[in-house]
Amino acid sequence: MVTSDVGSIVVALGGNALAPPGERASIHDQFRHTRESLAPIVDLAALGWRIAIVHGNGPQVGDELVRNEAGRDRVEPLPLGVLVAATAGWIGYMIQQSLQNAFRRAGIEREVLTIVTQTVVDTQAPDALRPTKPVGHELSDDLLARLRGQGTAVGRDAGGRWRRLAPSPLPLDVVEADAVKRLVNQGKIVIAAGGGGPPVYADPRLGWEGVDAVVDKDRVAAILGTRLGSDTLLILTNVDAVYRGWGTPHQEPIRRLRAAEAQLLLESDELGVGSMRPKVEAALHFVRSGGRRAVITHLARGRAGLEGETGTLITGDA
Repeated sequence: MVTSDVGSIVVALGGNALAPPGERASIHDQFRHTRESLAPIVDLAALGWRIAIVHGNGPQVGDELVRNEAGRDRVEPLPLGVLVAATAGWIGYMIQQSLQNAFRRAGIEREVLTIVTQTVVDTQAPDALRPTKPVGHELSDDLLARLRGQGTAVGRDAGGRWRRLAPSPLPLDVVEADAVKRLVNQGKIVIAAGGGGPPVYADPRLGWEGVDAVVDKDRVAAILGTRLGSDTLLILTNVDAVYRGWGTPHQEPIRRLRAAEAQLLLESDELGVGSMRPKVEAALHFVRSGGRRAVITHLARGRAGLEGETGTLITGDA
């Protein structure tokens, strides 16, 4: 049963949690990582939280592009936007099944379902469709040379690894947000906006049309949380908090930020261009759009982060 003393939460789960860097993850490995990553969500479900889950797909959609290239002489390749929808389906299936099994073992009676939702993006912004976001695993020297020869965009990620780059326009809305809200308010656990959701724009004649791009899942999670009226955004990642001086001998975790302080942090060069910047941007958007709090913490310590024992808490200025 869903209790009344807990709120609504959107949990953003990184795609790297299911396919860690440096590992050539088979589907069996990804199922194993999925099962290992869901303990915080099982805890939240047992407490009665109303839950929506948004997951990343960076490694997985990159693998789909490799499969596209390997089979293009036999079958017609699929565009990137369609591949995002495909990964939203099969990664959602892994999370859904793993949660159902975990709930059965824990004696939790909660329904879980996956919805492929579309994300409205801003295609008119400058450089909206310029390849900037790393996807896939680290490239071998041979594959890097081949992609460069084909004119495919590549670049270094925050860890210095060579990876394929894809366009990543800013998200504006989630088309099916109202349907997700109805289901979440009924107590169902909904996996939505998978991989950030396949991006779309409104064509004046045709209606919704797909875009060959990927969308940052943390930013979409913040938007979905706002549309759902959630009071908490929980961003689970591979570090325990936002840090000052990350990677230096003087690094220290930031335990709490008001919105104005988070804004100043973003305006400085403290976060660089690494993966933590969009997480802080998403958290700031959420609390400035009506959310009560956003928590950024390690994948394994979601409940501890919500209880203030670890992680970075970002709140409004009031």
